[in-house]
Amino acid sequence: MNWDIFQGNWKQMEGKVRQQWGNLTDGDMSKVRGKREELEGVLQTRYGYSKEQVKKELDAWSAKL
Repeated sequence: MNWDIFQGNWKQMEGKVRQQWGNLTDGDMSKVRGKREELEGVLQTRYGYSKEQVKKELDAWSAKL
């Protein structure tokens, strides 16, 4: 999915993000607000992912949407 569309539909996408990564808090979600770079940073912090791993996971996940 195109990240511009993702950001534009953030309220609808927020639930899908939480289904995939359940450790994210309300504060994390409000910080992200559909921005890929913010989501990458939050996932690195919460899950201990490397930068490359985060990019790979987000690309694979968004391709399924």
